[in-house]
Amino acid sequence: MARVQLEHVTKRYEDVIAVDDMNLDIEDGEFVCLVGPSGCGKSTTMETIAGLTRPSDGNVYIGDRDVTNLAPKDRGVAMVFQNIALFPHMDVFDNVSFGLRLRKYDDEEIERRVEQAADIVQLEGMLERMPDEMSGGQRQRVAIARAIVRNPDVFLMDEPLANLDAKLRVHMRTELQRLHRELGTTIVYVTHDQAEAMTMSDRIAVLNAGKLQQIDPPLVCYNEPANLFVAGFIGSPSMNFVQGEVVDGGLETKNFDVELDHAAVPGAGTGDTATLGVRPEDIHLARKADAVTHPTSRIEVTTDVLEPMGDEIFVYLMLGEGAERTMEEDPMESPDQLLMSVTPDTDIREGETVDVVLDRSNVHLFDAANGNALVHGIVDLPGSEPGTTPTEAED
Repeated sequence: MARVQLEHVTKRYEDVIAVDDMNLDIEDGEFVCLVGPSGCGKSTTMETIAGLTRPSDGNVYIGDRDVTNLAPKDRGVAMVFQNIALFPHMDVFDNVSFGLRLRKYDDEEIERRVEQAADIVQLEGMLERMPDEMSGGQRQRVAIARAIVRNPDVFLMDEPLANLDAKLRVHMRTELQRLHRELGTTIVYVTHDQAEAMTMSDRIAVLNAGKLQQIDPPLVCYNEPANLFVAGFIGSPSMNFVQGEVVDGGLETKNFDVELDHAAVPGAGTGDTATLGVRPEDIHLARKADAVTHPTSRIEVTTDVLEPMGDEIFVYLMLGEGAERTMEEDPMESPDQLLMSVTPDTDIREGETVDVVLDRSNVHLFDAANGNALVHGIVDLPGSEPGTTPTEAED
């Protein structure tokens, strides 16, 4: 086990900066997921830790060693790739032990390590099978066992579940969590799948355009995103965003207003532009808003499209008169649309005019200029006691 540190790591490819001044500190025994869109630098960051790519600037530390200029074999890391890459002419035992035999371990030690790894990943009784006789999940476990036998200080996993079907990915997520609990080894895991990052990791490192946007526990990234990018990237479906202007008493948007205490939002003054963010589950039908402690005033909307998902229904809402939905618009970024999540027993139809409220305790405000978060939750109304609802304030 070992701590992993990146200090001011930058990687340039001619005129392209793949990783930009990355500072990352991964604790000993921690499971950290690197997430972000394609081309954000997450795989390059992992390759830099592994030694497959040498940084243009900065230093990489594993444990108490500066490994910036060390070869991959000398860093104490083991990698599991998206492409499982087993030798098709070798059985499981030979595939798992291949690296040990290259390093001239004696037969007794090889057998001990292979059997131990097979037990950890539940491959008992399969050591004589050939890769083409195994399922995708079993082959992935062989690849993980091949990494385990090296007793690495750090596991590096680059989208190892991406080629598996959806059901098998869920199963393997559980397997990897169990593996981490048993081994206690530091794991750095690259993925574009939010479900993998949210369910498996101790912390998520969100990257965009080569820059680290936020590194925090999954629920902190979800509930307290550092900026607009993290807010829009973490969570499926994405957070709704609406542009507005800070005015006396609240935030004024194109189609509705939200009560706001300026004192609760440092850095936002009257006349400033801000972006309001609210997740689909924090929009509620007004007729079912009794459980909402801090509702906004009612907002009249028209339901557009309903998407039943089994455990919930996604409802696309149209704001304002004459609002039109276009294929080019992202529903979560259109000023005339919101996406709401409701329970499957909700009585709601397409084309229905209804009133909704936002849960002010879960409304986010972001600086429109730089995208940084201003506040998470706006529960105190101007001139009212904390916890007062809009109706009580008006009374």
